[in-house]
Amino acid sequence: MHRSNHRRLFAAVAASAFFAGSVALAAPASAEPVDSTDVRVTVDIEEVEEPGVLAMSIAGDSVALSEDGSTLLVRQFTGTLPTVTVTDTRTPDEVPEGAAWAVLGNATDFVGNSGQAPISAGHLGWKPRLIDGGDTGLVSAGEEVVTVVDEPTQPGNNVGLVDQELLVSTFDSGAVAGGEYTVDADLFLRTPADVAAGSYTSTLTLSLFE
Repeated sequence: MHRSNHRRLFAAVAASAFFAGSVALAAPASAEPVDSTDVRVTVDIEEVEEPGVLAMSIAGDSVALSEDGSTLLVRQFTGTLPTVTVTDTRTPDEVPEGAAWAVLGNATDFVGNSGQAPISAGHLGWKPRLIDGGDTGLVSAGEEVVTVVDEPTQPGNNVGLVDQELLVSTFDSGAVAGGEYTVDADLFLRTPADVAAGSYTSTLTLSLFE
C-alpha cells in the first residue's frame, strides 16, 4: 500500500477510536440499573424525661380586706389569703436526704395613698388553714400569728407578719414527694380606733424554701 494511504488509514482509525471512546464514557449516565433494593431507615425518639421540681403557686395576686368585728378600741379588717399550692413532682430518689420544705410569709407596712401615716406590718396577722395535706400526715399548717395590739395566743406570737412566719411545711420532703398540697389563711388587720381614714396598700410576700 502506498505510504500516503497508510497515513489516511491510521488517521481514520484514530478518529474512529476517539469517537467510540467518547460514546463509551457517556453511556453510564443513561444506563438502567440491573437490580435495585430499598433499605428502610427507622429511629425511635423517646420523650425527654425532665427531673421533678418543687414549686409553689397562688390562686390570686390581691386581697381586699373589709371591716368586720371592730370594737370601740380596735378596728378590724379581714380577708382570706388566696389558696397556695405546693406541688412536688419529684420522686423520692430525687429529694436530698434529710430535706424539708416550708412556705414563709412576711408583709411590708401599709402605705396610705393620701399621705396618711403608714400602718406597720405588725398590725397584720394570719391564721393558716390546711386545705389538703395529703394522706401522710406530714404536711401541716403554721400556727396563728396575731398582731401587736393583741395579747399573745401562743408564746410571743403577737408580732404580726413583720418577719418570715410559717404558712405550711413538712419536715420530710422525701416522704411527701410526688404530691400536691394546698393551704390558705384568714388575714386580719387590727388598728387603733383612731386610725386615719383612706386607702392603704401592703405587699405580702410568700416564699418557698427547702
